[in-house]
Amino acid sequence: MTTSPREGVDENEVPRQFNAASYYVDRHLDEGRGGKAAFIDADGSHTYAELAANVNRVANALTSLGVRPEARVAMIMLDTVAFPATFFGAIKAGIVPVAVNTLLTTEHYRYILGDCRAQVLFVSDALYDTVAPLFDELDRLEHVVVVGGDARGHTRFDDLLSGAPDHFEAVDTTRDDACFWLYSSGSTGNPKGVVHRHANLYWTGKLYGREVLGIGEDDVIFSAAKLFFAYGLGNGMTFPMEVGATTVLLAGRPAPDAVMDVLKTHQPTLFCGVPTLYAAMLANTDYGREAGSQKLRRCISAGEALPEEIGKAFEKRFGAEILDGVGSTELLHIFLSNRAGEVHYGCSGVPVPGYQVKLVNEDGQDVPRGEIGELLVNAPSACDGYFNQREKNQRTFVGPWAFTGDKYYVNDDGYYVYCGRSDDMFKSGGNWVSPFEVESALIAHEKVLEAAVIPHADDHGNLKPKAYVVLKSGNAGDDEFAEALKAFVKQNLELWKYPRWIEFVDELPKTATGKIQRFKLREADRADA
Repeated sequence: MTTSPREGVDENEVPRQFNAASYYVDRHLDEGRGGKAAFIDADGSHTYAELAANVNRVANALTSLGVRPEARVAMIMLDTVAFPATFFGAIKAGIVPVAVNTLLTTEHYRYILGDCRAQVLFVSDALYDTVAPLFDELDRLEHVVVVGGDARGHTRFDDLLSGAPDHFEAVDTTRDDACFWLYSSGSTGNPKGVVHRHANLYWTGKLYGREVLGIGEDDVIFSAAKLFFAYGLGNGMTFPMEVGATTVLLAGRPAPDAVMDVLKTHQPTLFCGVPTLYAAMLANTDYGREAGSQKLRRCISAGEALPEEIGKAFEKRFGAEILDGVGSTELLHIFLSNRAGEVHYGCSGVPVPGYQVKLVNEDGQDVPRGEIGELLVNAPSACDGYFNQREKNQRTFVGPWAFTGDKYYVNDDGYYVYCGRSDDMFKSGGNWVSPFEVESALIAHEKVLEAAVIPHADDHGNLKPKAYVVLKSGNAGDDEFAEALKAFVKQNLELWKYPRWIEFVDELPKTATGKIQRFKLREADRADA
């Protein structure tokens, strides 16, 4: 099934000469929002004027260090106001910031910093020890800037800024110039450098931020998803800075207690989370609207599909609907989403305005409504490709279309229903099994917190569903409860979909962004066979 051609997107709406920092930072001063709070972090409130001055200081400092336009600077930084100052300061100077996951190992950083060939590294003090062993071996790395704490013989971020002027004329970049990089999650191998253009931020801000999320200047937004990856970058920077709203930043890990504290203290109107976090918040019966933000009007979810039961339960308890959607690092943010007032929990919604979507079979032909197909997207915010990855580029990008690696079907109401990652789907008795569908049925049980489903061969070599289940606190898993869970799933799904084996575990393997790594469960299962 193919949607109508992209509507509402005139590529020339973004002028040919365009610098994203001028649009997202300087524009707010021109429009009279200099005194308005742009970001709130542990150090207090920071206005758009203060942000603009620090953006200019970063741009001047990088230029004085000899970093030239199109060179790359890496950012391994926690979510504080220093992040947007560094990100947009580099962009204003025509330099390319590379935002890197803050939860990785030294070995991962070795690969990423070598791959992106960064000339300067900005690293938060709390993360310094993880990356410091690499400094002597990275021959392209010329400068290290430590954000907060002791510089350890390098340059302190505050000192870098204190000696730099607060005025800088933006470098004359184009909308198609490389603007910034992100790294894909790399759940099945080394992460890939994803190269985004200056115009891409604009399109996600307008088409999703304004038209779907409905963010306005008076909103206060809090994203538990971090700035270092695409979903959090849009939530915490692009969307609020599109309209002049205010963002609350949390430097630490978004554990449920920390999230609830931010909701209670700052009373945000918009909240951005992931399914595992929403489930964890629901698991504590003390959490609810009264204990959090009483101004909360809307939430969004991405990263993985949101199970129907979690969405309904959260809205009932917290008093705000969740707009579930799906996005990717390659396309920068959400491209399928539910709409305010029209939420269909258990579905990913419909295409975001300006995004064209289609489902195809193994031969590349459109599939009819109701049939499972591979999801392709034609997006105005699509990246230019993976850096130095020709083979992967050829597999992922075909003309204007990007293969997402997700399987979907369109239901009778025209909504897109997630089935699973293409490499997670399997057939049992000739019928497709969606791990996500079985997991959602398991999670609907009041004692289940999380679940992951993989294929497992029976004694005859036939693939059947096997489930790994995490129970809510205070519940124990045994053979009797496993049989009860199987019976529970049978009541809600076709017979071939219920898990023939259930293994109770304390936790599931996940990426740093919270996605369940089913491939690790498959590998462990094969090793045990």
